[in-house]
Amino acid sequence: MQTLRAIFGIIFLILICFLWSSQRRKIAWRDIAFALGLQIVFAILVLKVPGVVTVFEIISSFFVKVLDFTHAGSEFLFGNIVNVKSMGFIFAFKVLPTIVFFSALTSLLYYMGILQKIVYAFAWIISKGMTLSGAESLSTAGNIFLGQTEAPLLIKPYLTNMSRSELLCIMIGGMANIAGGVLAAYVGFLGGEDPVQRQLFATHLLCASIMSAPATILVSKLLEPEINKERLDTKITPIESSGGYNMIDALCLGTTEGVALAVNVGGMLLVFTALMALLNYLIQQAGLGLFGSDTQWSLQGLLGLLFAPVAWIMGVDSADITKMGQLLGEKVVLNEFYAYATLAKFQASQTFVNPRSLIMATYALCGFANFASIGIQVGGISQMAPNQRQNLSELGLKALLGGTICTLMTATIVGALI
Repeated sequence: MQTLRAIFGIIFLILICFLWSSQRRKIAWRDIAFALGLQIVFAILVLKVPGVVTVFEIISSFFVKVLDFTHAGSEFLFGNIVNVKSMGFIFAFKVLPTIVFFSALTSLLYYMGILQKIVYAFAWIISKGMTLSGAESLSTAGNIFLGQTEAPLLIKPYLTNMSRSELLCIMIGGMANIAGGVLAAYVGFLGGEDPVQRQLFATHLLCASIMSAPATILVSKLLEPEINKERLDTKITPIESSGGYNMIDALCLGTTEGVALAVNVGGMLLVFTALMALLNYLIQQAGLGLFGSDTQWSLQGLLGLLFAPVAWIMGVDSADITKMGQLLGEKVVLNEFYAYATLAKFQASQTFVNPRSLIMATYALCGFANFASIGIQVGGISQMAPNQRQNLSELGLKALLGGTICTLMTATIVGALI
């Protein structure tokens, strides 16, 4: 029954995109079918085929090692504060340093040209069987590893002449994925000190990032089909190595960017956690006035009820739909970091009745789709292409919808397979 609900959920999500489409008659259903098939094939390969599973476990072990290397730097800087056994899990000293180190490492890999080759290979796979421009293929592949404002830098020269369809594809790609540094942080956040759990979540988060690439194409080409395909330049131009004068400079640049990102993440979590406490206090006081002292209203509970039908459609166990709904609501209304913090608490307290719901939640939250990201993308991309600012602003809400649907689709497909 859960599998049947998952199939219905995929159809339902595609129907939402169809209803919101700006040009329904222009939808290239062959491209849509190919993208959906590619997404399912990726999921089957990573989750079911032994040889591929082994390869992904080897790759995901790299993220686990990054956490160990980060711990060495954190221990030197903070001393016993990072000792979980004596001090407990302190987010600022266990998770945020991972973002800094991985950002520096990514910058080094980019300078060496290694990351570009991987992105180019994924872009080539994505472009086969679908009518896409080379630029949007590169950006979509880049979002597997880079953030929502870093990936467009790969195609900066092409942004000014892009169509609305291409722009939406780039925006959804940014919202449907997370940056590599944040991914490594989530591995430590959810896996804690258990190497087996770290390996598990690293594999699933990496799989989620890869599956979101074809999902981006599927959703964006439903919401905003390309009107004039004859103008598309389908050639994928190789990415030149850059990002510093030498390796030391690349590491310094990556470190500076990582520190800024870590401070930003820490600040947002501080503010949103405090804001949630304030809203819960106001909601509780209102509930006491209307319904008496027995009520226990909270924003989390209201979000759980509001998004519970979405969780049910995805095929989530009926006993877990309100908890899953709460996570989905926190991600969209606040951000994915806050939602993952809640998920980590659910995992520690074994809140989910069905362990399958925990894995589905890991996929469903794996993206930057929230209201704040609209401003980030409009501001960041318009700096590279000022003439596209109006289009970016008009497509903001549609990109948020598309990014959310992409992550829901990956979670639904995985839920049907595991």
